[in-house]
Amino acid sequence: MAGYLTTHVLDTARGCPAAGMRIELYRIEGEARLHLRSLVTNADGRTDEQILPAPEFAPGCYELVFHAGDYLEAFGASGESPRFLNLIPIRFGMAEHAHYHVPLLLSPYGYSTYRGS
Repeated sequence: MAGYLTTHVLDTARGCPAAGMRIELYRIEGEARLHLRSLVTNADGRTDEQILPAPEFAPGCYELVFHAGDYLEAFGASGESPRFLNLIPIRFGMAEHAHYHVPLLLSPYGYSTYRGS
């Protein structure tokens, strides 16, 4: 089986997918943080393509950075300045060639993630 990475962002405060959120993917190699790609979520809160497609997949440490502050501001979520949540980095490892799904459940004052399917 080929490995690949996907995500899904849900706005739990509004009860809908988080459309239009920018997400960046980095590969972590020691102290180096290598930018691999930037994508934006679609109307379903997913990216139109896999964040890390099978031909580019390699086991290792990665980081997704969700631009939550820009998203929250675009949808009028009230909040102080600076925002409580702005950039949300999630660093994780992928050890095997499998489908890794890293969803984000977001509100203006909290978030959660897990390894999905």
